[in-house]
Amino acid sequence: MGFHIGETVIHCTFGLGEITQIEEKTINGLHTHCYVLQINNMLLWVPVDDPQNSLRTPTPPEEFMKTLPILTGPTHPLQEDRLERKNQLLEQLKDGKLASICHVVRDLTQYQRNSKLNDQERSILDRAVKSLLTEWTVSLDMPINQATEAMQSMLQS
Repeated sequence: MGFHIGETVIHCTFGLGEITQIEEKTINGLHTHCYVLQINNMLLWVPVDDPQNSLRTPTPPEEFMKTLPILTGPTHPLQEDRLERKNQLLEQLKDGKLASICHVVRDLTQYQRNSKLNDQERSILDRAVKSLLTEWTVSLDMPINQATEAMQSMLQS
C-alpha cells in the first residue's frame, strides 16, 4: 500500500497523522525509504516497506458506521489477573484497527462499572478513547464534542 505526501493516515500506536515527506534513512546499515509522519508535535519515520503494516488510511464513513455497533454489543470477558488483563488489552490494540479499538473501549468501560481501573488500564482506556474519537471526527467529519456525546450514549446503552 503506497501513501503520498499530504495524506492523512493512522499509525497503529500513535494515532492520526499526516505524511509530510518521504525521505531516505539509514536503518541498521540499510538505506530505507521512510514516510515522515507528523503526529501532533512529534515526527515519526515509518519505513515505506513496513512489514508490520503500522499505517492505514482512516476508516471510510460507511465502514465506520458499520463498526460502531460494537460499542453497544455484548462485552468480552477480561482476564482476572491484572497483568494478563493488560496483556490481553494491549494485544487487542496492537493491530490498530477500528474494530479492535471499539472492543477495548467497550470492554474497559463496562469493566470499570464494577471494578476500579488501575493506572495502566486507565491509560489504555484513555488512549483507546482518544484514538476512537480522533478517527470518528475525521471519518465522519464530526466535531469532537458531538462524537464524544455519541460515543458516551452508545456506551451507556
